[in-house]
Amino acid sequence: MATKLKHYSTLGTNNKEAAEDFYDNLLSLVNAFKFPANDRITMWMSPEDNSVILAIAIPYNGAPATNGNGSMKGIALDSKEEVDAMYAKAISLGAKDDGEPGQRAGPFYGAYVYDLDGNKLTFFNFDA
Repeated sequence: MATKLKHYSTLGTNNKEAAEDFYDNLLSLVNAFKFPANDRITMWMSPEDNSVILAIAIPYNGAPATNGNGSMKGIALDSKEEVDAMYAKAISLGAKDDGEPGQRAGPFYGAYVYDLDGNKLTFFNFDA
Protein backbone atom coordinates (compact mmCIF):
# COMPACT_ATOMS: atom_id res chain seq x y z
CA MET A 1 0.00 0.00 0.00
CA ALA A 2 1.53 3.31 -1.06
CA THR A 3 0.48 6.52 0.60
CA LYS A 4 2.04 9.79 1.61
CA LEU A 5 1.46 10.34 5.30
CA LYS A 6 0.08 13.78 6.06
CA HIS A 7 -0.03 15.14 9.56
CA TYR A 8 -0.78 18.18 11.61
CA SER A 9 -1.26 19.08 15.25
CA THR A 10 -4.11 20.87 16.95
CA LEU A 11 -3.22 23.18 19.81
CA GLY A 12 -5.76 24.31 22.37
CA THR A 13 -6.37 27.99 23.00
CA ASN A 14 -8.26 30.09 25.51
CA ASN A 15 -8.06 33.20 23.31
CA LYS A 16 -8.80 32.28 19.70
CA GLU A 17 -8.41 35.83 18.42
CA ALA A 18 -4.93 36.26 19.92
CA ALA A 19 -3.88 32.76 18.81
CA GLU A 20 -5.07 33.43 15.26
CA ASP A 21 -3.12 36.68 15.15
CA PHE A 22 0.02 34.96 16.50
CA TYR A 23 -0.13 32.07 14.00
CA ASP A 24 -1.22 34.28 11.06
CA ASN A 25 1.95 36.31 11.55
CA LEU A 26 4.24 33.39 12.40
CA LEU A 27 3.11 31.07 9.61
CA SER A 28 3.24 33.87 7.04
CA LEU A 29 6.98 33.07 6.92
CA VAL A 30 6.10 29.75 5.21
CA ASN A 31 3.23 31.28 3.17
CA ALA A 32 0.57 29.24 4.96
CA PHE A 33 -2.99 30.41 4.51
CA LYS A 34 -5.77 30.43 7.09
CA PHE A 35 -8.92 28.32 6.84
CA PRO A 36 -11.47 29.19 9.56
CA ALA A 37 -13.25 25.82 9.82
CA ASN A 38 -15.86 26.98 12.35
CA ASP A 39 -16.25 29.19 15.42
CA ARG A 40 -13.99 26.89 17.49
CA ILE A 41 -11.31 25.77 15.03
CA THR A 42 -8.94 27.54 12.65
CA MET A 43 -6.48 25.73 10.40
CA TRP A 44 -3.47 26.87 8.41
CA MET A 45 -2.85 25.16 5.10
CA SER A 46 0.19 24.59 2.90
CA PRO A 47 0.15 26.62 -0.33
CA GLU A 48 1.91 23.75 -2.13
CA ASP A 49 -0.71 21.04 -1.66
CA ASN A 50 -3.46 22.48 0.57
CA SER A 51 -2.58 20.05 3.37
CA VAL A 52 -3.21 21.18 6.94
CA ILE A 53 -0.05 22.33 8.74
CA LEU A 54 -1.51 23.38 12.10
CA ALA A 55 -4.85 23.95 13.77
CA ILE A 56 -5.91 25.82 16.90
CA ALA A 57 -9.11 25.07 18.75
CA ILE A 58 -11.19 26.08 21.71
CA PRO A 59 -11.63 22.73 23.51
CA TYR A 60 -14.81 20.93 22.49
CA ASN A 61 -15.63 19.90 26.05
CA GLY A 62 -15.78 23.54 27.19
CA ALA A 63 -12.98 23.11 29.73
CA PRO A 64 -10.01 25.51 29.61
CA ALA A 65 -7.22 24.69 27.16
CA THR A 66 -4.02 23.56 28.85
CA ASN A 67 -0.63 22.66 27.45
CA GLY A 68 0.70 19.15 27.78
CA ASN A 69 3.93 18.61 29.68
CA GLY A 70 6.18 16.81 27.21
CA SER A 71 4.01 17.71 24.20
CA MET A 72 5.53 19.74 21.39
CA LYS A 73 4.67 20.68 17.80
CA GLY A 74 7.64 20.42 15.43
CA ILE A 75 7.73 22.61 12.32
CA ALA A 76 10.27 21.44 9.74
CA LEU A 77 12.01 24.16 7.74
CA ASP A 78 14.33 24.08 4.73
CA SER A 79 17.38 25.78 6.25
CA LYS A 80 19.05 26.98 9.42
CA GLU A 81 18.32 30.54 8.29
CA GLU A 82 14.58 29.75 8.16
CA VAL A 83 14.80 28.27 11.69
CA ASP A 84 16.49 31.47 12.88
CA ALA A 85 13.85 33.64 11.18
CA MET A 86 10.89 31.64 12.53
CA TYR A 87 12.33 31.74 16.06
CA ALA A 88 12.92 35.52 15.86
CA LYS A 89 9.40 36.09 14.50
CA ALA A 90 7.82 33.99 17.26
CA ILE A 91 9.74 35.89 19.96
CA SER A 92 8.72 39.24 18.41
CA LEU A 93 5.08 38.10 18.54
CA GLY A 94 5.26 37.39 22.26
CA ALA A 95 6.40 33.77 22.40
CA LYS A 96 8.65 32.78 25.31
CA ASP A 97 12.12 31.40 24.61
CA ASP A 98 12.90 27.81 25.57
CA GLY A 99 16.11 27.40 23.57
CA GLU A 100 17.73 29.70 21.05
CA PRO A 101 18.55 28.35 17.59
CA GLY A 102 21.52 26.04 17.53
CA GLN A 103 23.00 22.71 16.56
CA ARG A 104 21.56 20.05 18.87
CA ALA A 105 22.26 16.40 18.10
CA GLY A 106 24.13 15.51 14.92
CA PRO A 107 22.45 17.18 11.94
CA PHE A 108 19.48 18.47 13.99
CA TYR A 109 19.40 22.29 14.18
CA GLY A 110 16.53 23.62 16.26
CA ALA A 111 14.97 26.37 18.33
CA TYR A 112 12.25 26.15 20.97
CA VAL A 113 9.49 28.53 22.10
CA TYR A 114 6.19 28.56 23.99
CA ASP A 115 3.28 30.23 22.19
CA LEU A 116 0.82 32.60 23.87
CA ASP A 117 -1.14 29.70 25.42
CA GLY A 118 2.01 27.91 26.64
CA ASN A 119 2.10 25.32 23.84
CA LYS A 120 5.67 24.28 23.05
CA LEU A 121 6.92 24.60 19.47
CA THR A 122 10.19 23.60 17.87
CA PHE A 123 11.40 24.97 14.55
CA PHE A 124 13.99 22.66 13.04
CA ASN A 125 16.13 21.73 10.11
CA PHE A 126 17.40 18.17 9.89
CA ASP A 127 20.04 18.40 7.21
CA ALA A 128 21.57 14.93 7.18
